[in-house]
Amino acid sequence: MTSDTPPAGPALRDSARRTLRLEQQAVGALVARLDDAFDRACELILACRGRVVVTGMGKSGHIAGKIAATLASTGTPAFFVHPGEASHGDLGMITPGDVVLALSNSGETAEVTALLPLLKRMKVPLISMTGRPASSLARHADAHLDVGVEREACPLDLAPTASTTAALAMGDALAVALLESRGFTAEDFALSHPGGSLGKRLLLRVGDLMHSGDRLPRVALGSPLRDALLEITRQGLGFTCVVAPDGRLAGVYTDGDLRRTLDQHSDLTGLSVDEVMTCPGKRVAPETLAAEAVSLMEDHRISALAVVDDEGRPVGALHMHDLLASGVI
Repeated sequence: MTSDTPPAGPALRDSARRTLRLEQQAVGALVARLDDAFDRACELILACRGRVVVTGMGKSGHIAGKIAATLASTGTPAFFVHPGEASHGDLGMITPGDVVLALSNSGETAEVTALLPLLKRMKVPLISMTGRPASSLARHADAHLDVGVEREACPLDLAPTASTTAALAMGDALAVALLESRGFTAEDFALSHPGGSLGKRLLLRVGDLMHSGDRLPRVALGSPLRDALLEITRQGLGFTCVVAPDGRLAGVYTDGDLRRTLDQHSDLTGLSVDEVMTCPGKRVAPETLAAEAVSLMEDHRISALAVVDDEGRPVGALHMHDLLASGVI
C-alpha cells in the first residue's frame, strides 16, 4: 500500500544521493575485475572480420543497444539483435565472421541461452557480460566480463538499476579500449557523425562553403574606388577582391576599409582602389578546414575572407554568415 502523501524535498534528495552512491560503487568495483578476460574480449573483437553482434533481453537489451551504437560510432562495426527475434529468423543476421556480445545479469536469460548451441555450431566467438561468473552464459563464453553488483539501487533490490549502470560502463570501457587500440582519431569519429557539430567542424572545408564563379566579388587593380563599392554592394559579402593583371590577389577592399577611407578623405572622387585597399589581405585555401577559417576571422575581427588557389589567384569568397548557416559555429 502506498501513502497519499508524497515525500518531502529532502527525502527525495536523500533517495537520489543513495542511488547515485550505490551506482558509483557499482561502477568503481569494476576496476578491480579487469583481468585477462577483458584482454581476451578485446582481442576477439580486434580480430573480428565481420561485426560485433550485441544482444540482450529486457533492460539488458536496452543497454546492449546502446553499447552497439557506441561501438559502431567509435570504429568497431556493431549492431543489436533481439535474442527473441534471433530464434525466429534473425539469427541469419549473424555470420561466422562475427563476434557476439551477450548481456544478461543473471546469465540464465532463456532467450539468450537458447542461442548458445547455435553459436557454438557456427563457431562464432562469444563474449558474455553477466553478474554471475558461474552462470550458463558465462561458462560457455570465450571471454566473460563480470559486471555483478552487491545490490541494486532500487530499495526493493529488484529493478535493474546499479546492474545496468555497471554493464553500460563496462561497455564504454570496452569501446574506448578498442578505440585507442585502433588508433581511432577525431577525424574518424567525424566521418561517422557528419550531421553533428563535431563532424561539421572536422569535415567541412572552405571549398564546400565558399562563393565562387559569378558570386565572387572582384575588381581589377587600378579600378576606380566607385567600381569597388558597386561590386561590394552587388555581391553583398562586405568586401571585394582586388586582382592584379597576372590574376593573383593584390589585396581586398572591405566595409571597414570604406569607413577608414571616409575618415581620411573628404573627397572620394578620383581615388582608385589601389590607394585605399588592404594589402595583401587575409586569405585561405579551399582545402582549409572551415573551423580554421572561423578562428582566423575571430582572431582578426573580420567577417569575410578571400579564398585563393596555390598560385594566389582568387577562386572564392567566404563570409561568416556561411559558417553560421552551415552549423560550423
